[in-house]
Amino acid sequence: MEDIEIYKAKPGDEKILAYIQAKSWKAAFAEILTAQELKRCTDLEKCKEMYQKVLEHSEISIWIEKVDKKPHCIAAWSHNRDKLGKDVAELICIHSLKEKWHQGYGTLMMRHVLGEMKKAGYVKVVLWVFEKNLRARAFYEKQEFVQAGRRQINEISEIMYLKNLVTDS
Repeated sequence: MEDIEIYKAKPGDEKILAYIQAKSWKAAFAEILTAQELKRCTDLEKCKEMYQKVLEHSEISIWIEKVDKKPHCIAAWSHNRDKLGKDVAELICIHSLKEKWHQGYGTLMMRHVLGEMKKAGYVKVVLWVFEKNLRARAFYEKQEFVQAGRRQINEISEIMYLKNLVTDS
C-alpha cells in the first residue's frame, strides 16, 4: 500500500469533499439514480456550499483520506438522526474515488471512523444505504454490519444497517 494519511476535515476542505462526493456518486449511482437526480446530487458548487456549512458549525465529524498525498476517500458521521438512543452513532457517508476501489482504502477509512465513534463513547452505529447499491452493501457486510430491518423510501428505497462497536467479553 502507498502512503496513507487520514485527517479531520476543516473549513477550507469543502472543495476536496465536494469533488470526492460528486465523482464517487457519478461512478457508484449511475445505474441507481435517474440522470436528473444524479446531476442534482453531484453539482459541485452545491456540494461545496453544503460542506462549507457543515464544516463551519456542525456536530458532524468529517474525515479525509489521502493516498500518496492525493485525496481519495471521505467519511462523515455524527449522532444518529433516527432517535435510536444516545449511544448510537450514524455513518452518514463514506465515498471514495473509483480508481482505487477494492484495494483496502475504504476499509482503512471505515476502521478509522469506527474507532473514532468508539472513542466518543458510542456502542452501536447505523447507516442508510440505497437498497439497489449492492456493491456498498457487500462492503458494509464485510465490515460486519447487518441489516437492521428498517426501510425508508424517499426518491429511492434505502435500508438501514447496524453494527455493534463493543462486544461482550
